[in-house]
Amino acid sequence: MTVYEELQARGLIAQVTDEEEIKELVNNGKATFYIGFDPTADSLHVGHFMALCLMKRLQMAGNKPIALLGGGTGMIGDPSGRSDMRQMMTVETIQHNCDCFKEQMSRFIDFSEGKALMVNNADWLMDLNYIELLREVGPHFSVNRMLTAECYKQRMEKGLSFLEFNYMIMQSYDFYALFQKYGCNMQFGGDDQWSNMLGGTELIRRKLGKDAYAMTITLLLNSEGKKMGKTQSGAVWLDPKKTSPFDFYQYWRNVGDADVLKCLRMLTFLPIEQIDEMDKWEGSQLNKAKEILAYELTNLVHGEEEALKAQEGARALFSKGNAVNMPASQLEESDLTDGSIDIISLLQKSGLVPSRSEGRRAVEQGGVSVDGEKITDIKHLVPGESLKGDGIVVKRGKKNFRKVTL
Repeated sequence: MTVYEELQARGLIAQVTDEEEIKELVNNGKATFYIGFDPTADSLHVGHFMALCLMKRLQMAGNKPIALLGGGTGMIGDPSGRSDMRQMMTVETIQHNCDCFKEQMSRFIDFSEGKALMVNNADWLMDLNYIELLREVGPHFSVNRMLTAECYKQRMEKGLSFLEFNYMIMQSYDFYALFQKYGCNMQFGGDDQWSNMLGGTELIRRKLGKDAYAMTITLLLNSEGKKMGKTQSGAVWLDPKKTSPFDFYQYWRNVGDADVLKCLRMLTFLPIEQIDEMDKWEGSQLNKAKEILAYELTNLVHGEEEALKAQEGARALFSKGNAVNMPASQLEESDLTDGSIDIISLLQKSGLVPSRSEGRRAVEQGGVSVDGEKITDIKHLVPGESLKGDGIVVKRGKKNFRKVTL
């Protein structure tokens, strides 16, 4: 099976500009390709995960990835898929976020010995002269055509700012600059980026008279058509300080039955034949498939040791065995008032709820227990003495546990 055929078998390819040329390049290790990452937070999240996996797959096949950090485009903000305008970030915040991205990407991509590049589009976008840009690039973009792009449609209803309208031009200029500086002949991105990517291939053709190619990756949606990678408390992050390895594992362990095989195909590096065999699995066997998915992805992001700890901790929750690997929170004496702590503060400080109001709702709805005893009184106090030694196990809902100690 060729590299391109495997990408198809895994359901990763959405749209391509020239299938035969793209096949020729990726199958023979001739692609120098880029994927852009706008630094809108200080950590990558599950939404970036598939792009990172694709970069790893193609690099393993001999192709050269360029991870493009959007230090320049991040100053504007991508309007794709948004109904409101992004918050403007300072230069310092954008640089900090870029630094965090570099560290995380190195877990997926081998940057040694020129095997991959990491570049920042601030290096060329921040120094552009406005008049020169208008003269150099402006004539090659039709406003009428730009306004038909999917990435602008939702924003048009509420008002599209001129700032955001420039995003397509900036992204297209990135491809043009990378083509000239590094011989980058291909761009990959999410399916919602198709219009921006076509703008880049067209600009290269018009300015340089040469061909460049684009391919979009299928968006990671669940069986209900919603983007995966979000929980009630927000995004599932790759940074262990923002989403613990245990919570990351649990997210994938709890995906729907209808989604587990798709996630195995699109995100793991297990042989496609092994995953195809799982197509026959049903009932309790699907739980095994979810365990495999959660372990493989946690291992990929956080390493084998953390993946094994998360797996053992998750299994401990559903058995009478020792829960030594259960996620833990440690409180300080200062968290106590008169030697105890109220149940809502305990839930919030242990990380089981993001706010007091959500903690109150969880207690009132009967979804909270301490050491197996359901708590329904929002004024319930937990004595500090019970938190010493082995501590207590606090549960919220069916699958969220914390071992809390003092």
